[in-house]
Amino acid sequence: MTATPLVVGVSGSRRDGSYTLKGVRRALSAAEAAGAETDLVDLGAVDLPLYNPDRSTADSGDAAALMERVRRADAVIVGSPVYHGSYSSTFRNFHDYCSFDEYEDTVVGILVVAGGGTIASTMDHMRITLRGVHADVIPGQVGIRNASDNFDDDGTVADPDIADRIDDVAEDVVAAARRRMAVSGSAAAGDD
Repeated sequence: MTATPLVVGVSGSRRDGSYTLKGVRRALSAAEAAGAETDLVDLGAVDLPLYNPDRSTADSGDAAALMERVRRADAVIVGSPVYHGSYSSTFRNFHDYCSFDEYEDTVVGILVVAGGGTIASTMDHMRITLRGVHADVIPGQVGIRNASDNFDDDGTVADPDIADRIDDVAEDVVAAARRRMAVSGSAAAGDD
């Protein structure tokens, strides 16, 4: 029997009609089609105050619940819009709450959405900071330039090549999570 990984998708946008959210939803649909259970975290719909290391997460709105959702995940697909050549402050704030305990040994895929043409530095920043908390970031990633040209009004990805890339990243995340789960299961069985 193949293990069923839990894939959490995180959209780091607060904008109504967010293309990032649409991209993350597409990725989660592909993860489900690959046999995963999924959970969507829309950071535009949660209460997440500005991170303060001196404040308890219990006193920080939805922080504790969001951290637990990431901690339970076998894999996470993170998405952010591009703001000034990097990821959004919304994603950064969430990322400040989630650290080693949440990402250690967790497979991560990256999706970046730009209104214009610059995506590379944002993907690099996300990859570097996620690896900094020991996430297992897969090599493949998705960068969507000129977002308004690449999504239909109903939220579907209009460009079939972009849709395929999103699906490929989601499928790779699920496959990597399954491999990690198999190794963890083998190691746990050997501890008996």
